[in-house]
Amino acid sequence: MTTIRQRRVGKGTEAAEDQPSEEKNVKPDGKILSDHTGGKLWNILSITVGGIVAISLGLLTSVYVATLHENDLWFSNIKEVEREISFRTECGLYYSYYKQMIQAASIQQGLHGLVYDNKTESVRTINILERMNVYQEVFLSILYRILPIQQYLEPVYFYIYTLFGLQAVYVIALYVTSWLLSGTWLSGLLAACWYITNRIDTTRVEFTIPLRENWALPFFAVQIAAITYLLRTHLQPVQERLTFMVVFVATFLFSLTWQFNQFMMLIQALALFILDCFDMLPTAKVTWLYIIQISGLLLVCVLQFFNSMILGSLLISFNASVLIARTIQKNLKKGSLLNRLGKLILHVLLVLCLTLLINKFIKQILNLESDEHIFKFLKAKFGFGATRDFDANLYLCEEAFGLLPLNTFSRLSDTLLFYVYVFVLFLMAVAAVIVAFWNLSGSNRVQFMEKMEECTITLKPDAAYNLIHTVLFGCLALSTMRMKYLWTSHMCVFASFGLCSTEVWKLTLKCIHLYTSQRMHVIKYSVPIITLLYISYKFWPGIMDELSELREFYDPDTVELMNWIKSNTPNTAVFAGSMQLLAGVKLCTGRTLTNHPHYEDKNLRERTKKIYQIYAKRSPEDVYRILRSFGTDYVILEDSICYERRHSRGCRLRDLLDIANGHIMDGLGENEPDLKPSLYPRFCEEIKKTLPSYTIHFTRVFQNKTFHVYKLAKHK
Repeated sequence: MTTIRQRRVGKGTEAAEDQPSEEKNVKPDGKILSDHTGGKLWNILSITVGGIVAISLGLLTSVYVATLHENDLWFSNIKEVEREISFRTECGLYYSYYKQMIQAASIQQGLHGLVYDNKTESVRTINILERMNVYQEVFLSILYRILPIQQYLEPVYFYIYTLFGLQAVYVIALYVTSWLLSGTWLSGLLAACWYITNRIDTTRVEFTIPLRENWALPFFAVQIAAITYLLRTHLQPVQERLTFMVVFVATFLFSLTWQFNQFMMLIQALALFILDCFDMLPTAKVTWLYIIQISGLLLVCVLQFFNSMILGSLLISFNASVLIARTIQKNLKKGSLLNRLGKLILHVLLVLCLTLLINKFIKQILNLESDEHIFKFLKAKFGFGATRDFDANLYLCEEAFGLLPLNTFSRLSDTLLFYVYVFVLFLMAVAAVIVAFWNLSGSNRVQFMEKMEECTITLKPDAAYNLIHTVLFGCLALSTMRMKYLWTSHMCVFASFGLCSTEVWKLTLKCIHLYTSQRMHVIKYSVPIITLLYISYKFWPGIMDELSELREFYDPDTVELMNWIKSNTPNTAVFAGSMQLLAGVKLCTGRTLTNHPHYEDKNLRERTKKIYQIYAKRSPEDVYRILRSFGTDYVILEDSICYERRHSRGCRLRDLLDIANGHIMDGLGENEPDLKPSLYPRFCEEIKKTLPSYTIHFTRVFQNKTFHVYKLAKHK
């Protein structure tokens, strides 16, 4: 069969087939082509434009959430005490250590106050740097003290602007991850736009600023972007080493800033383990990632004065077990399909058994019980028996620790994010199953790739990792609403990658017999652009309305309480009450607390349960004795807890206390048969009647519509 081809340049001799450079670089008219140079210039231009867009979107996101925060609270106009009260619950506790470091006479004195703290838990000295993840507050306070910015910027603004600035890092990391996966920065643009338009479900930084996850998630996103780049093929040794360094630094910062880091990285380690078992990732790189996780966590352990909860984490036990199991089991990735399946099952069982044994051994040596409440909660949550444990029920009854609400999916669908995500997830999951089967069957890799080109998409290591990552964190989000922010942000990355992916559109068009290279490229760019136009058209007016809506902070009862405490109680006074309120008391007044919201300590959990007897059916003598055992001078009772209506019967705080104490709950409804009526009325209700049996121990010294403060008598 005769074909016509372009005439080659040469003196009567035909150029060899393996020398395409001559036909590319010379035109028939003799002008030199610069394809290679033009391609490099185009790449440089694309990277430059993409980088500018990424930085611009990151900065715009920071300005956006900062503006929302200002508009919602009128933060620049309210008093200092109102600003501090706006840091609710544990947020106020964390910020109080930043304030403490700022107000200290020197940096050394501030650090000494944190290492030998006797104001956070009365009659007890604790090391804040060991117990809590507050190195970020320490670092910021030191930075604020040494930089010449005190006369231009208040400490609180330096703090919140840093957190809003981290949102820029977060968005840029998501953008870069999507760009790396798809090969086009258009994908990153779409991911960032989805993150912003789904703000309700992707972040809560504007109203929970000091929360640990707002510090940690930007570093986690950087780590994921670095791992995505690391798993690319054909990296130079220098590139690999630099990327490993970025992964380590991001892992370390993520671990340092959030107490739940070990659980998140355990899920990440499971993703690596699954992919390694199915031979989807380079084993050497996976091994280094395991080592990086362990070393990052151990470094944090050292900085936190050898925090035993870190040493007893499942992550360290699991990663160590995987590395040990590899040395025991040889030739794990060789043999026929059935042979490899058998080895794989044994490998999984071996890793599981080793993990449990190592973890139990470490916990027994360290006598570790700090995280037992988490496992009690998980056991009860997933139906492994009902529990009367107060701590487990306290978590179970909180909406944040319940299942992900269905209305989340309707909101995500409004921006088309959920529809695209499900479409991409389905295609990638099918590809993953096929790749896993071919890998286990021991088929020739080259033949497999050729076959995959004909029938379906290939699954590159970076895409495979992000697939398993989104599946596992999706399961976590579905089971625990508070963790949805780890999933929804990555959902933006994964969906945008799929919508701009050559492989996804190639497979889709081949399935409906419409594939051509030109059509595929047109769709690859036109569909994301149309999606961006739709998002802009539908949500831009709403964003503008949101930015123009002005509200202000208003909580006069709490402000009145804090001002009264500062004016009418000694600096050494000890206060008891709810965990959430006491965090604000410490921040606004500097008074000593009996308990607080950082719940990762067994002694504190037992102490909190005892303090909460002020809302149970107990005698005034019992309550007085308990409070005085912790050095309490004042107790604050809240009507919103004593007469709670937010939760249904069985989940109100007073109900949880009744059940834990073996008492029948208030109100109509069933009770467990072995619960008995209490001999005493509810303390928080009865104390307001000023009966002699109560007034002998408690004197009311302050009240408003929300709070009642009682001073404890000091009997000899």
